[in-house]
Amino acid sequence: MEAAREVIENAPLVPDWEARFQDDARARVVHFGTALEGNDLTFSQTKSVLEGNGEDIVARERDIQEVINYRKVLEYIEKLADRKSDIVYTREILLDLHGLITDKIIEADQTGFRETQVVLKNSITGEVGFRPPSFLEVPFLVDDFLRWINSDYGRKEHPVLRAGITHYILAAIHSFIEGNGRTARALATLVLFSEGYDIRRLFALEEYFDRHADEYFGSLMEVSNQARRLEDRDLTPWLDTFTKALAVELSKVKDKVRELSVDIKIREKHGKQIGLSARQMTLVEYLNAHGEVTMGVARELLSMVSEDTILRDLKYLLDNEVVVKKGSTKGARYVLKK
Repeated sequence: MEAAREVIENAPLVPDWEARFQDDARARVVHFGTALEGNDLTFSQTKSVLEGNGEDIVARERDIQEVINYRKVLEYIEKLADRKSDIVYTREILLDLHGLITDKIIEADQTGFRETQVVLKNSITGEVGFRPPSFLEVPFLVDDFLRWINSDYGRKEHPVLRAGITHYILAAIHSFIEGNGRTARALATLVLFSEGYDIRRLFALEEYFDRHADEYFGSLMEVSNQARRLEDRDLTPWLDTFTKALAVELSKVKDKVRELSVDIKIREKHGKQIGLSARQMTLVEYLNAHGEVTMGVARELLSMVSEDTILRDLKYLLDNEVVVKKGSTKGARYVLKK
């Protein structure tokens, strides 16, 4: 995880790419973070809503509102994380996050800490799978958590573990009538972003959680079923899932950053930016990884286009001195120019 973080943090991403990838990461956070809670919008529909085109989408009004709300949550998180001083996590921040998440979703009298007992049931069997603490305990448990996360003792923990613990504790306390999962993930994201693990804001833990929902919810439930009291539970199964999710997401970002760095190397070598199409980038990325490419390999890489198109792409790379050709006819090999 640390190796991936170092590659991403030090990669010379040009501003246009970085902004584009940050926008994509935000869209993935919003889409998969709301999908986990039953939102039916597709990824493309989510992006349309985020781009201000929600009125063109045929969908439940609630689903669209959830996406709008979570966009505002991310804006709130990023604004707080941009502060240079150490952040103090407060009830106000927690309630602000929940308020943004549930805006126009629940009635005003249902906002704030819950005042009723709730249970989580298996949607198929109807069995009670999780019984959160009594609503009378909620304010005290939240304050206990806030004291820990703001304490010198709590700050000795690694930021990734602090974020994972934050997620679990808030989900386990289940402070609200609705929106607990999103609120827990939001505050965990704030911990990462404000404590040196924003990783250029290019990752989306929510995508891993949604694609591995059984593992995600299963590890949370495994810990919660250990003991009635929070302090008696071993969070290891959940923290394993949380850190694995971050490691997988950072690895994906690292691979993409390395691919894009090929184009930057070309620019540095030639003193200018050389525009490459998606097909040409595919060829250059393969060359960077394997040293050379033949026409046969190129046909496999770009199987969706004709051989004439591939030859034109290779000629473009030759003309711009990105590659050199070795050999002739069918046995020709193309290598990156040194």
